[in-house]
Amino acid sequence: MTHIVVERNRRKQMNEYLAVLRSLMPQSYAQRGDQASIIGGAINFVKELEQLLQSMDSNKRSKQQPLAEFFTFPQFSTRATQSNNNSAGVQANEPNMAQSNSNQWAAADIEVTMVDSHANLKILSKKRPRQLLKMVAGFQSLRLSVLHLNVTTVDEMVLYSVSVKIEEGCLLNTVDEIAAAVNQMLSRIQEGGFSFS
Repeated sequence: MTHIVVERNRRKQMNEYLAVLRSLMPQSYAQRGDQASIIGGAINFVKELEQLLQSMDSNKRSKQQPLAEFFTFPQFSTRATQSNNNSAGVQANEPNMAQSNSNQWAAADIEVTMVDSHANLKILSKKRPRQLLKMVAGFQSLRLSVLHLNVTTVDEMVLYSVSVKIEEGCLLNTVDEIAAAVNQMLSRIQEGGFSFS
């Protein structure tokens, strides 16, 4: 008698589990109600979910790459810092790299171009609270007047495209000097040592 009761409870529990399993997947995966159809449909549904998850992961990773494509010859590159064990902070084979930058750590990907007294900056970094506000204050302290600012975000990354006018009295005369000053400013912002003054 005990064996019959145990077997009846096992079947009841199995039928309840199969009913729950069937309710968790779309009807198209288990059109018939027999056990084999429900289990086979569940296997196919899980496989499709795994493929969908892999596709979403690869899309998420590829979303960060287009932002990096905005850079031609960055003076500072976090990708070079991560790939070099010596934390060089610049890409070794880029023609615009200054030797003075080679010993500095890259706080962000930074590329500066200049025409006369105007400079264009591209800065790719991780999002941080109040970072943009601190950066604008930092530009002012460097005597760089912000003329135009564009912000593009993807997930936890942010790309700043900034057009600045170099004011009279600014001590930064080259693209490398501006990039180094911005890198230093971003390092202080990231460390929490930047204050408005």
